[in-house]
Amino acid sequence: MAVQLQHLALIGFAGLMLAAAFEDLRRLMIPNVLPLALCLLWPLSLLSSPSLSGALGAIGCAVVVFIVGALCFSRGLLGGGDVKLLTAATLWAGPTQTLALLVLTGVLGGVLALFLLAPHGAHLAILARAKLGPAEGPNGHRADTPVPYAIAIAAAAIIVVLLPSFR
Repeated sequence: MAVQLQHLALIGFAGLMLAAAFEDLRRLMIPNVLPLALCLLWPLSLLSSPSLSGALGAIGCAVVVFIVGALCFSRGLLGGGDVKLLTAATLWAGPTQTLALLVLTGVLGGVLALFLLAPHGAHLAILARAKLGPAEGPNGHRADTPVPYAIAIAAAAIIVVLLPSFR
């Protein structure tokens, strides 16, 4: 039964990460409910191998990522939704995979930024936003950054969290 709940949690994790990437592409914002749902779903992932030290380590890593992310946000380097999504992903990655998550997010984010700088990439992003919906936040304000970084965060998190589950 615990294994089935863990598999459901992993499916929920992947779905929420994909939803965050889609919303960031569509509106250049990540709804707060998505990182919150990831955090609320996380304890189910621990059912198959409960470990107090692993859970506390994951929480510790997430707190550090949040603090560093909040500093980056205060300097305008990251969006608030990106910080929250990366923090939630760090919970799932745990202490053993946090570094891999951060490095892979950076690499995929760099590739994404380079793609969006290219004429074809910028054109595709504009077309996607035109087809999927307005690129405005809830108050009608446009987002500051043109890079939907949740795509990189979600891709890295899915790779780091899900791949070890299939071994």
